[in-house]
Amino acid sequence: MSHRLLPGLTRITVAAVFAIALATAPPDPALAFTGGNHEDITRAALPWEPATLSAMADARDGAVNANDRGGYFALGPLHCDNADYLAPRYVRDYPRSRDEATTELLACIRTSVARFRNAVRAADGLVDADGKVRADQSDLSSPCTWTETPDRAKCAVLEQLGRGWHQIEDFYSHSNWTDRAAPGPVGLTDPPGLARTDVAPFLDIRRYSAMNDAAWTRDARAHMPADLTTGCYSDFDSTGVKAEGCAGRVTHNRGLNKDTSASHRSRTGDNFGHAVSGATAEITRQWNDFKAELLTTYPDHRRGEQMICALVHDAPESSCP
Repeated sequence: MSHRLLPGLTRITVAAVFAIALATAPPDPALAFTGGNHEDITRAALPWEPATLSAMADARDGAVNANDRGGYFALGPLHCDNADYLAPRYVRDYPRSRDEATTELLACIRTSVARFRNAVRAADGLVDADGKVRADQSDLSSPCTWTETPDRAKCAVLEQLGRGWHQIEDFYSHSNWTDRAAPGPVGLTDPPGLARTDVAPFLDIRRYSAMNDAAWTRDARAHMPADLTTGCYSDFDSTGVKAEGCAGRVTHNRGLNKDTSASHRSRTGDNFGHAVSGATAEITRQWNDFKAELLTTYPDHRRGEQMICALVHDAPESSCP
């Protein structure tokens, strides 16, 4: 596999991290919303026709779940892991600084920005120069493979969107953005909850895709609350370091994840429901922003409109005259 697995990081770092991940990865990861939850969120967010929606959302074979298969699941930025932090008022001498936590979250966002750009470019293959849908490039009669190898344009767009949306959905499960802490002392096993009901302003992927890296990272940093945290997980962070045990840190497993309704953090109030609602609203935003970008990037001969039509319909050669 090439460095495209983790866009935004250096080629050398990605190659090293991915090689290690493949060698050490367990066969059945449990570090994200379950595939079924990813499916429910994605289906609720997208008004697509059935076969296309299944290609994106299916719990086992959908593009949005591709990051939980193979070596991808061992790469923390593909799940918004390891952006953990607690302020001194909660715990003294926390082993990660606010800046280190922010850097990990920026690495997560960076992968989605790159995927968005890739998807916009791949959409060019959906229609010809005159705006007519290319039947051979929008056909889903055989399954897409999600292997980041040359494929039909529709498969390529769905894969890039799905891989970029996966960690965005995970952010709402793996962070304290939407949830509340349990009653009692705030600390490692119950970090503060932000109880936010808005979509995260630093996940403005479309706008960031038009900015250079320094500019959008400044903007994203400015929108991250001081008490924002995700959980430490024993996968590889953006520097290629693998946490061992997460001692003394807010953890994914015990501290924050709402990957299922039965997790520790989910049992406080409706934390699980809030995470699902936040992720669903976020994917609705991301899809609307992607449509807007296609219309802006491909205005001639209504090509952008036809690309959108080709993406949402199961038989676009007849549905998009």
